[in-house]
This record gives sequence, C-alpha cells and structure tokens, in this order.
Amino acid sequence: MTKYLIGLFLLLTFTSGFAQYTTADSLYIQQHYKKMEVRIPMRDGKRLFTSIYLPLDSSKTYPIMFMRTPYSVAPYGRGLKVPLGPSMQFAQEGFIFVYQDIRGKYLSEGTFMAVRPYIPHKRKSDEVDESSDAYDTIDWLIKNLNNNGKVGVWGISAPGGYATATLIDSHPAVVAVSPQAPVTDWFMGDDRHHNGAFMLMGSFAFVSSYGKYRNEPSVVGPLGFNNYGTPDAYQFYLKAGGLKEIDGKLTADNNPLWQDLMTHGTYDTFWKARTPLPHLRKVKPAVLTVGGWFDQEDLYGPLKTYTAIAKQSRKTQNMLVMGPWYHGSWTRGKGDWLDSLSFALPTSKFYREQIEFPFFMHYLKGKPDPQLPKAFIFDTGEKQWHRYSSWPPPEAKSMNLYLQPQEGLSFLPPPASDQGFVSYISDPAKPVPYSNKITLFRGREYMIEDQRFAARRPDVLVFATDILKEDVQVMGNLKANLFISSTGTDADFIVKLIDVFPDTMSNAKEKPGTLLGGYQLMVRGEVMRAKFRHSFENPKPLVPGKVEKVTFDMQDAAHTFKKGHRMMVQIQSSWFPLVDRNPQQFMDIYQADASAFKSAVQRVYFSREYPSHIVLPILTTSNEKDEP
Repeated sequence: MTKYLIGLFLLLTFTSGFAQYTTADSLYIQQHYKKMEVRIPMRDGKRLFTSIYLPLDSSKTYPIMFMRTPYSVAPYGRGLKVPLGPSMQFAQEGFIFVYQDIRGKYLSEGTFMAVRPYIPHKRKSDEVDESSDAYDTIDWLIKNLNNNGKVGVWGISAPGGYATATLIDSHPAVVAVSPQAPVTDWFMGDDRHHNGAFMLMGSFAFVSSYGKYRNEPSVVGPLGFNNYGTPDAYQFYLKAGGLKEIDGKLTADNNPLWQDLMTHGTYDTFWKARTPLPHLRKVKPAVLTVGGWFDQEDLYGPLKTYTAIAKQSRKTQNMLVMGPWYHGSWTRGKGDWLDSLSFALPTSKFYREQIEFPFFMHYLKGKPDPQLPKAFIFDTGEKQWHRYSSWPPPEAKSMNLYLQPQEGLSFLPPPASDQGFVSYISDPAKPVPYSNKITLFRGREYMIEDQRFAARRPDVLVFATDILKEDVQVMGNLKANLFISSTGTDADFIVKLIDVFPDTMSNAKEKPGTLLGGYQLMVRGEVMRAKFRHSFENPKPLVPGKVEKVTFDMQDAAHTFKKGHRMMVQIQSSWFPLVDRNPQQFMDIYQADASAFKSAVQRVYFSREYPSHIVLPILTTSNEKDEP
C-alpha cells in the first residue's frame, strides 16, 4: 500500500464519521444547506479552522450540533460534507452543523498535542486545553450565528474524547453531549496500551502519521510509514526486533507523539494528566456515552467515562449505550450482522432512530423525553437489548469461574491437589499470533475471530466447562485472578473468555462459508504486564520460581452463554503483533536490545492454595427487555 493510499484510508475512515450516504443525501444537503468557513480566535490568539453548515431557511433559529476532530473537516472550499451530523435524520430535521480542526491539525493554527492535559484553575490567557478551546468556539458560535442558544456535541474515537472535554467547565449553552468510543486513557485501556502493555501494531501504523510534526497548516495531513516490505505484519514486526529497533523507523520523521510513547513506559504524571476521568465532576449537560462490545480500539473509554460521571456527578442525566458493534459501526447499516455473526436485530438502525436522534431532539429542540434508561445494553449471546437502572446491573452477583485440573473450568473451587498447575514455554522468538490471518494492519476481525487456531498451540493453555445445562448471563466487569510463577523476571498474561458453540451448530444460510460448529467466539480478551501487578506507577520484577498473584481488569461484557454451549478460558503470554513482545526480563522494554528477549517457563496454578479464576458478574434475575 502506498503512502498516498494509507493516508487516504485514514482520512476517509475518520473524516466520514464512519457513515454511508447516497446521491439523494448529497442532493438534499445541496438544496437545504449553505457552508461558511471561519477561523475562530481562541483566548491565546490562535485561530481554529471551522466549517459551518447553515440551513438555507433562515426564518427560524436552530440548535447547533458541534464536533471537534483531529482528522480533518474536509471537504475544504466549496465542497459539502455528506451526511451532516450523526445521521441524515439530523440534516433532514434542521440543525446548524459545526466541524472544527483541533489546535495544530490541518488548517488550524497552534501546536498539536495528542490527548492534551486539562488545566484546572486557568489564570493566564496562554493556558489552554481542549475544554477551553471548545468553550471559546461555542461562545463565538452562540454570539455570531442564528441559533436558539442550545448546543449538542458528539464525536467518535478521538472526536469522542474531545466531546468528553466539553463536559469539563462546559459552556452554559451546551445541553447535550455524546462521547462515542471516546479516547479516555492511553495507558490503562484505550488504543496505545492495555494494563501497561504496549499495543504495538495499531500504535505504530497510526502514530507514524498522526503524531508526525507538521511545518505549517495544510489541507493534507502527514503521511505515515509505508516501507513494510511484506503484507505480513507478524513477519515485519518480528524481523524488526524490539521497540528499540522499531523506534528507529520513525525517529527520523520528527514524530513527537511516538517519542512520548517510547519515553513514558509507566503510569507516570505524563499519563495521569492526560485522562479526563478525574475531572468529570459537576457535569451539567446530559450525557449519552456510546460504545461497542467488539470495539478494537476504545472499549475502555465509554465504560470508564460513564462510570466516572455516575460516581462523581450523581445529578447528571448520564446514560450508557453498548451494542454489538466494532469501532463506530453504529453510524451505518442495519447492525444485524458483524462479519459472520448474526445478531438478529437491526441494532445500529435502532440506536440511531430510537436512542441517539430522540436524545438530541429532546435536549436541543424540546421534543418529548424518550425516557431512555441509564443503561441500554445489548446482550451479544442472547441477541437482545436490555434496559437497566445502572451499569453494571445491581442484580449482578460476582461468581468465581475456577481453572481446574485436566483442562477443566467450573464455578466450584478446585479439588485439593499438590500438583495443581500447568506449565508452558513462552518463546519471544515464536510468539502466539493475535490472528490467523495474513494482514498488515490490525483490522477489527480478530475481535470475533474463531480462536481454535490459538487453542491448538502448545504455548496456549485451554480450560473449558462441561456442556452448559442452563444459560449463564454475564453482565458487568470481568476480573482475572491468576496465580503464576515464571523462570523470568517479567511476563505478559493474556486471558480470553470464550463462548464455544455446539459442534452440531449449523451454519447461517446467509454466510455458508463460516463454520459455526465448535466456533470459539472471544467474548473478552485482555493482556496484563506482570511487572505492574502491584502498581502501574512503580513496576516490580517477578521473583523466578515464586508463586505470585496477578489480578487485572478484563473490562466489561454483556453476553449470555447459552444452554448447550461451553465456556472456555485461554491463557497465553504473547499476542503478537497486537501487543509488543515482553523480553521476560524486568527492564525498560522500550530500550530492550534483541539479546534481552529470553524464553521462559510459565506456570499457572489452580490448587486450593492458589485458585486461579475469573470473577464474573452473573445475572440471575429477570430484567426488562426491549423489543425494537
């Protein structure tokens, strides 16, 4: 893929808002909207490029729908963006739509800083952040456009993070905000790291263009790295070596963001300053946070954003929607299929028409309250929407799913045993692949890919229940509690919770090429870097041969394991090249030489003394279902 095609792919992916449109949509916008482009001054004098779409009918006032993006407000000049707003329903209803290049990107002035820290108690005019830039922009819009005094904000991914920023010190005109798959914490769980482990594949390809220094404002963004020399990412990253060697491929490109990633390998003040979660207090606008259970980038963000507001801003109208979607896919199509998996219902269409549009219409135009629940959650196993009074549901009870001898898995504690462990060799020279496909870019398919390819490797442990005699409904946060030992001084542990379909399950007629019999669907998979087991700020080495407890957040799930299925847990120590390789030696991994990578024997215990298990929130009571 050429540099041009890589850049075009990124531009179209993010500037389109993930949406699809038709010729009729384009014609409608041409006939009903006009466009103006302005450079709005910020408090420090920098001007941010802003595209404004105004209804041609100026006989009445309109609310403003506002999105800030690092991915370009294109098209620039005479061209018109299609669609306008989160969906064409908004364009047809009539709003003022505003799109802004954030500070330092495309045609906006200033210096770009990814996940710019929030500055509380600003005292100087040059103290700016994303919250103040949003405030200054909205203040200008309210004073200069024919509006009704109400502003709604939305965005997906990084724009979702900028939507979150508008909740902090929000402008009085902002009444409704929808952070969707919002970038929230790049060390703990979004995009760049998970539990301290570096997300290599997605970060390298993305940051190679996104983080590159620009010389001047331009309608064209910096081009990314393209000298892969192979279509196989596994081969490319393995041959490239450790992060120290990979770093050299981007250092010459003047990429400040990449250098930040390479020099902040712990949860230090750099990373702590870059999450908005501690600042989501006294939130005044209504909030609709949206995420997808199969989001390959930002599952962490929506879950933690909703939770932070619920805990710190109890009076806020705070709602969460989680559907069976990958990153941003709720903006298009029906949402009844995800690749080869059927979800039976038009989940995306239902969300757009019955949740998102009524939410903004109520707060921006005074339409009837849609009576949305605090949590609108899609169960990916039962294939059904549920309404809950909070997330996780208060009815969910924590239960331990224990690893057992002979590759067993049960809610009963393991039997007494002096040999309650199993070993495997983790070899960094032959890491476990994250996918069975030959691909250069991370993609999203691995989130639902059949995990049988991994289960057959000797360096992947497999534990499974007997065939379930009744449904098991998991609703809420999952936590892994592993008792491990290693011959090395550091290690990664990847835990996957898997739904194993019956061997006799028939294929869907619509997708005859998918073999569903025995399919191993990854409900949730997460990585933990063991040196962070006590503290993400102050890592500690493992003591070779010593049994240690490693506990970590596996994020949330909403999935019913149906009667006749089995539950499975897979455990491994590499997930390559999705996650960078661990040298299995306690050190600064970003500076590891090729000689530092050593094989290690990992043990996972399941005795009465060391009962490794996953904590699952099990829902055993009935709840309200929604029939779209």
